[in-house]
Amino acid sequence: MRLRPAVVETLASLGVVAAADDAPEQLRERLNERYLEAVRALKQRQQAGEIPLRDYARHVQSLKERYAVLGLPVSLWLENTSTSGA
Repeated sequence: MRLRPAVVETLASLGVVAAADDAPEQLRERLNERYLEAVRALKQRQQAGEIPLRDYARHVQSLKERYAVLGLPVSLWLENTSTSGA
């Protein structure tokens, strides 16, 4: 099973480097951990006064958009390796 190149690029841009022996489920779990860390950091910034409460939802939405690949089933992370004979 090979990951789609776009997924590999997205994971790398978010700090998750895919090794050849990583299962897609493992990568998703690592990415989810990074996402939760980012959410916690964002909340801490809001509580510390760095982000006004009125702007917090916008920051959360931006974070969700950056991690949109988490919303895809892992099966869609994979390249279609089936071949069709003609």
